[in-house]
Amino acid sequence: MAGPLLQAWGLGAALWSRAALRPLGLLAPPCRGAAGLGPGGEPLEENPFYGKYRHKIQELRRSSPDVFESRMEKRNEVKKQPVGYSNQGEFIRCMEEKAEGLGTKTSKGGFTKGKTLDSILNVEMVKEKSAEEIKQIWNQYFSAKDTVYAVIPAEKFDLIWKRAQKCPSFLYALPRKEGYEFFVGQWSGMELHFTSLINIQTQGETAPSQLVLYHYPELQKEKGIVLMTAEMDSKFLVVHEAQCLANQVQLFYATDHCETYKLVETFNHSSSEFKYMSVIAELEQSGLGRELRPGQVSDKS
Repeated sequence: MAGPLLQAWGLGAALWSRAALRPLGLLAPPCRGAAGLGPGGEPLEENPFYGKYRHKIQELRRSSPDVFESRMEKRNEVKKQPVGYSNQGEFIRCMEEKAEGLGTKTSKGGFTKGKTLDSILNVEMVKEKSAEEIKQIWNQYFSAKDTVYAVIPAEKFDLIWKRAQKCPSFLYALPRKEGYEFFVGQWSGMELHFTSLINIQTQGETAPSQLVLYHYPELQKEKGIVLMTAEMDSKFLVVHEAQCLANQVQLFYATDHCETYKLVETFNHSSSEFKYMSVIAELEQSGLGRELRPGQVSDKS
């Protein structure tokens, strides 16, 4: 059972040992022609998360070896321009085009296209209630569901939305037992789409979203709140992992610390200067994702 979206700040700052860190998916790209190599020059099969995408990668390698090799070579552009910055919008548009031919879902268990607040809540009826009552209704409804949800104060969402217009994409780090798996988040209207970096690197523009956060500003002016919920691909993410990614949106986009938001600006506008280890450092310092690291003991002093 999922809990409401946690605040990304105010948690204990605990730095873990760097010895165990294994940043994945954004290391030095392989040399030209090394089609079977992963980031840093190692075989893709040695990536701890290769197993999750093995079937799709092997299918592409068998059916279209030229396309597979071309996509591996394209990762040479990672340092100059992060993958998500150039391709994320394309895969979202591709996903939406596929949805048009399949109805409201992209596939069985897929994402709802044009998911409206009216499909969840009787908007006209709740307009008669206070913001606190609406918050209670929203939280009570989703507390029994395996998903991520939140009631965001209007002024906080204003800040997030203003920054999202200038910086629509960012690289997020999800703690894993093996290290960190990177996800690229891209805003598309009021939806925030996430997919793993390795998924983009191997599937290019056709890489599907694995998590979508839906934001509803219909009650923002009148009630001072923005409602949020999510859909995710349960083959790749569980609720606590999706919640960690959602929490990081507040951590990086709603922060009062200039240096933290500067990482977002750098990723979008000065990508050659972007350092993924800074994302990991901010995440560790915030304490987010601590529960996703089995056996990891934080400093409680």
